[in-house]
Amino acid sequence: MTDLDDLYQRTILAHHESPRRAGRLDAPSHAADGNNPLCGDRVTVTLQLGEGRVLDVRCDVRGCAICRASGSLMAEAVAGLALDEARALGERLRRAIAEPAPAEPSAQAGAEANPEWGALAALLAARRFPGRRRCATLTWETLERALGTPVVGTPPTG
Repeated sequence: MTDLDDLYQRTILAHHESPRRAGRLDAPSHAADGNNPLCGDRVTVTLQLGEGRVLDVRCDVRGCAICRASGSLMAEAVAGLALDEARALGERLRRAIAEPAPAEPSAQAGAEANPEWGALAALLAARRFPGRRRCATLTWETLERALGTPVVGTPPTG
């Protein structure tokens, strides 16, 4: 295992064991559920949107370490972002995870050590395990749905 692999593994475990922004908002303006029936991961993303931004976010994950860590990392990353920035980040990350993994471990460092990703780079390690890619992207797919799914009875956000 390289030092970079060790760093990614520690990041995933830290977010799995102590997820940030975990749970559900009491009165969200937007929400969505997601699940992966192949492995049993279940996700609920609740948002408070206003002024074109993600004012608050919570992610409730019942599933594997990668999915729980992804929810924690996602919630930290999008809190405070403009709606278009949150959508763009999710799309970029989902595309990056869908790419084939570099053939050589040293090549792995190129894309994943890119400072633009910050802690989210740990999720890119899922590229090496095609069966785990959905574990890393489910929370982001659910976020995308939540951004467009107002909770019934909630006034429109600006």
